[in-house]
This record gives sequence, structure tokens and C-alpha cells, in this order.
Amino acid sequence: MKIASALAALAIAASSLAAPAPALAHTKVVASTPAEGATVASAKTVTLTFSEALLPPTAAASIVMTAMPGMPNHGEMMIRNFTTAWSKGNKTMTLNLTRPLAKGTYEVRWQAAGADGHRMKGTVTFNIG
Repeated sequence: MKIASALAALAIAASSLAAPAPALAHTKVVASTPAEGATVASAKTVTLTFSEALLPPTAAASIVMTAMPGMPNHGEMMIRNFTTAWSKGNKTMTLNLTRPLAKGTYEVRWQAAGADGHRMKGTVTFNIG
């Protein structure tokens, strides 16, 4: 009887090890305005919509001008004239600029942690022109 109980317990333990673990989804940008790779005439706001709600204290974004028309070898230039706002249950981050972006190529660099606590980062690139 003891052997049967031990075998049953072993079978239950083995089956629980074979069960698939739930997949952990990591935070990513699912939409942005301007859109990834887009060329727009002007932008005074930039929005990033994430795949899950974020923890705002863990989230940060920067806007970097990476190229300017007519200026070869243009170095990176940080854009600092914006404030950040959250909406849609902390799934959308809006960067509100005090003045529209000049013509050029931009990267929005972001980092954040979702509910799973994993820190993720990424970029969204677009052009004004």
C-alpha cells in the first residue's frame, strides 16, 4: 500500500513538472504617433502605446534628434522641451512638446517595467520633413 501511495505521489509530481509554465509577456510599444518609420510634416506631441499597463515611476522616455537635413555628421541632440502625461490605465505615454520639432530624424528612446517587473527598453524612429 505504501508503494502504491509513493508511486501516485511521484506521478503527480512528475505531471506538474511537465505542465507548461505560463508565458511572461514583456512590455513593448504596440502603436506610436508619429508611427515607426513615418515622415510627418510636424509634431508637437509624441505618443507611445504599450502592450500592458506600466508602472509610471519605472518609465522614462527621451527624444533625440539623430539627423538634420543639410548637415552631414550631425551629432545626437537631446530634445528637452516636453512634459510627460499618462492615459488609458497607464498604457499610453504622451510627450507634450512646448514647440513643434524641427525638420530632421528623431528617436524616442524608452524604458519601463510592466506588472511582471521586468525592465524593457526600445526605440521608435520617425522623420519630420
